[in-house]
Amino acid sequence: MERYQEIERSIIKRYRKSIWRKFIEGIKEYELIEEGDKIAVCISGGKDSMLLAKCMQEIKKHGQVNFELEFIVMDPGYNQVNREKIIENAKIMNIPITIFNTEIFDTVVNIEENPCYLCARMRRGYLYKKAQSLGCNKIALGHHFDDVIETILMSILYGGQFTTMMPKLKSTNHPGMELIRPLYYVKEKDIIRWMEYNELEFIQCACRFTENIAHAENAADVSKRQEMKQLINKFRETSDIIDMNIFKSMYNVNLNTVISYQQNGEKHHFLERFHEKEKYSLGEQSK
Repeated sequence: MERYQEIERSIIKRYRKSIWRKFIEGIKEYELIEEGDKIAVCISGGKDSMLLAKCMQEIKKHGQVNFELEFIVMDPGYNQVNREKIIENAKIMNIPITIFNTEIFDTVVNIEENPCYLCARMRRGYLYKKAQSLGCNKIALGHHFDDVIETILMSILYGGQFTTMMPKLKSTNHPGMELIRPLYYVKEKDIIRWMEYNELEFIQCACRFTENIAHAENAADVSKRQEMKQLINKFRETSDIIDMNIFKSMYNVNLNTVISYQQNGEKHHFLERFHEKEKYSLGEQSK
């Protein structure tokens, strides 16, 4: 058996419950793959996107929906070592990648305020554009369960709002394009276990901003997302249900118990309902 076949087998056998079933569950729950889709699987070179690529290959092989796949790698300015590592892993895992170059790192390297935000926006735009040029109607990203709950906590603690990372989105700047996140239910710890079991090594975040702070004394404090990871790990030490409860909070928002909320750009306040109920009650009393 070839090594890539052993890697594929581990997904649907050894990690069937923690990865494969969760992957399938997310796709069915959120209707992420539909008949006739052509999906560009976006590979950054990290463990998450590489696992996503293999899962997408497997569901195309064993699934009942007819769709097509492209595997695209955007090089935003990786050093040669990281670029070669991505190519090597793609060969090991039998993933037919298409690489295209951009100069995103050169653009954001000297940006002092929110370089990660700008980098992410630019990456997304280039990925949509490349996917469209290949005839795709969707791009698939490797965000997982932990990314979702980290986003919820960051929005509350640093944004003063409740927002989350959606399982799929329609692009506002690229008509006809959608973004999907098939690993939505898969936990990072299980991705790490799969990676270690198969003795795979992937690149970490390889941007120049990260490289510049890698040896700083306060490196752990630079990334708010890293801070959320540490916080969630502390929660998990306290209780094994806290992470799932954070996730479930997205499904259990009771609008009757919140002060205000926004929908389609329109803000609503609880006093609107309060006064409407008051008027209704007075109207009943006058009859």
